Amino acid sequence: MSETPLNDLSATQAWDRCLDFVKEQISQQAFKTWFRPIKAIDLKDNALSIQVPSKFFYEWLEEHYVDLLKSALIQAIGVEARLVYMLRTEVAKKQNDTSSLGGGATFQNPNLPQGRTGLGKLPHMQRSSGGSSSLAGDLEIKNPFVIPGIKNLQVESQLNPVYTFENFLDGNTNKLARSAGMAIAQNPGGTSFNPFLIFGQVGLGKTHLANAIGIKVKQDFPDKTVLYITAERFAQQYVESVKNNTRNDFIHFYNAIDVLIVDDIQLLSGKKKTQEVFFHIFNHLYQNNKQVILTSDKAPVDIQDIEQRLLSRFKWGLSAELQLPSQETRIHIIQNKLVKEGVEINSDIIQYLAYCIQTNIRELEGALISLIAHSAFSQQPITLEVAQKVTERYITNYKPEISIEDIVKEVCSYFDVSPEDLQTKSRKRSIVQTRQVAMYFAKELTDFSLAVIGGKIGGRDHATVLHACKTVSNLSISDKDYKQNIDEIRLNLNKFTF
Repeated sequence: MSETPLNDLSATQAWDRCLDFVKEQISQQAFKTWFRPIKAIDLKDNALSIQVPSKFFYEWLEEHYVDLLKSALIQAIGVEARLVYMLRTEVAKKQNDTSSLGGGATFQNPNLPQGRTGLGKLPHMQRSSGGSSSLAGDLEIKNPFVIPGIKNLQVESQLNPVYTFENFLDGNTNKLARSAGMAIAQNPGGTSFNPFLIFGQVGLGKTHLANAIGIKVKQDFPDKTVLYITAERFAQQYVESVKNNTRNDFIHFYNAIDVLIVDDIQLLSGKKKTQEVFFHIFNHLYQNNKQVILTSDKAPVDIQDIEQRLLSRFKWGLSAELQLPSQETRIHIIQNKLVKEGVEINSDIIQYLAYCIQTNIRELEGALISLIAHSAFSQQPITLEVAQKVTERYITNYKPEISIEDIVKEVCSYFDVSPEDLQTKSRKRSIVQTRQVAMYFAKELTDFSLAVIGGKIGGRDHATVLHACKTVSNLSISDKDYKQNIDEIRLNLNKFTF
């Protein structure tokens, strides 16, 4: 059977040709997810109009499949072909009106050569549902924070007024996170940092920075609805909504938030139903240019029992790690706290506190407050001896964390390999083995994420670190000599702690 001439092609036939080409180039799952939902609408003057489910859907196609679509279109229609998208909204009564976003939107990219494909970034568009902080029409929004049934979205932001940018000190270990946070606060939902995930150990300022962004948004954009909530409280609210048969109200409420801040997102682990509803809320906010800010005590790749589709969305924007503050930053933290408390102490005491308490900022401030209180109640001046006595309980159980650099140096010394060799692409057995053991102990003895460990040891990714850890673990079980080597290295590494 001969193929249909190009001039006689219908829109459906042309799009089917494109699909046949695309199907051969990508996985079955990707084809089913991103191409099957698309419908052919019209073919006129070499312009193929297709309908996509959402703006997010369109942007995903543009980001991941633009070249493939170009090739498919040329293959199906010819070099003069153009692709026109139509975006359908939920307003069914206007579904045949394509002159505005109310019933659909058409858009092309004039910057592409000869206009062959209509691919490109969507211009900023307002959904027909109206304002950015309310829902369409007279929909009654049930607020889970107050008495349900209010007409307008009125909710206390739940932000802590103490946590501002002014008292979030800038240091080398948090510069990226702070700078990104400030950029988001100046243009919520309008930067590429969406979602913004802040991760790190306890007490390093994740909650502080997340609140600071929210407070700055409220100051500069008073009409924006900002909400801070812990993941645990979010899960509790969802369970209550299911129990009270108000699940839709719960979703409507969160869909209307402009800046949603969820603290300790890792606490959704294992809560499949809550993850599912958060997934849909996240999608709605993201597609409508609303800002999502998350905090976690782990990097996305290290969070367990979270659906992969949700984890993948956490990685769309920026993930910034807050690390242990340097000695210089800890000194600045102490000095800043002393100014606020109106207390002066000698620099040698400040140096002592900053050196001895390295666990996290929270314990450092706690020790300083205890020292000030002890001095006030006992009517004794703050001396180095008093500082040593008061902070003893903070130091007694403190075991300084070994650095990745220390681990690399010790493991390389044991195997007689140069640390520089571990940073190369060499596949020499001795170097590969040394690199794997170094990664294994870095994961065992530090709290760094797999991505950070891989980056510091050979510039590898988190998957390589996982493979290395499994290899070392398995060989330790099956090979007695290998296990002895590992035990000896572990014993040597103990010298770095006390």
